[in-house]
Amino acid sequence: MPFIDIRLAGPATREQKAGIVADVTRVMGERLGKPASAVQVNITELSLENYGAGGILIADRAAPPIPEDAFADGQR
Repeated sequence: MPFIDIRLAGPATREQKAGIVADVTRVMGERLGKPASAVQVNITELSLENYGAGGILIADRAAPPIPEDAFADGQR
């Protein structure tokens, strides 16, 4: 039985998390030849104040600008 742990730096919407679970389940099932019911996915949202990299909290980093073409389907 595959167990997948996903950690996100910051929040995601319920719809985004549902999509992640569906996509990861499908791919793991295809790659491993397992039924979807066997794939377990856990998503943990990390507070940006509780996660650091390069010696500083992620919350203290300036957010990089998002390029206009980053969302090819037009959704933001």
